[in-house]
Amino acid sequence: MSGDGVNGTVVLVESVPESFADLVTRGLATAGAAYSLFLSGGGTATECYRALAGRPGLPWDRVDLFLGDERCVPPDDPDSNHRMITEVLIDAVGPVHADHPMYVGGEPAAAAAAYQRLVEAIGRPDLVHLGLGPDGHTASLFPGSAAVADTGAGHLVAANTDPNAVNPHERITLTFAGIARARRVVVTVAGASKHDALARIVAGEDLPGGRVTADDLVWLVDADALGDLTPDAVA
Repeated sequence: MSGDGVNGTVVLVESVPESFADLVTRGLATAGAAYSLFLSGGGTATECYRALAGRPGLPWDRVDLFLGDERCVPPDDPDSNHRMITEVLIDAVGPVHADHPMYVGGEPAAAAAAYQRLVEAIGRPDLVHLGLGPDGHTASLFPGSAAVADTGAGHLVAANTDPNAVNPHERITLTFAGIARARRVVVTVAGASKHDALARIVAGEDLPGGRVTADDLVWLVDADALGDLTPDAVA
């Protein structure tokens, strides 16, 4: 897709969840001893992980699960991304090699610092999965928030809040630098509710989703999200 604000390759797909599951399946097929997978939250992510859980025979005993962002809520809270991931994916596929919740309690800044150390220790993640919010946020990098302005190359994880009060809860999130370390970044965009944010990024508006960079950055977009935009890359 051509556009001043889009980085990476945008691919029009019939089903975002199934295409995401295809992509992860192919990655796991060629993975080495361990595969580090950073997961997201939200409705599209839930459907992506449900599709992934339905793929038989994947080597989950070699997968290390991390989160790209999390709400600072108790682990059993309905708004917890990790709770969703556990219920939809982990409980369905059985034990993984390692599971690293992003927030289990305490001050957000301290939890972010602890996750920073964990992310530093693993080197380059194999895949970071992101979504796109209707306001243009990705991970928990919200328009106008402090973490969006954090450009320190070594600062990989930050505590953050939405200054526009659109997205509730204090958060912990990968920064843009943390995302960019990944070998592959996949942004999944599904449904008409995401069209406006995608169109604004394509038009060059400075929204967090448009700031994502990586060596290998793929956007999986369905027809409802694409709307009247014209893709250059079609699955």
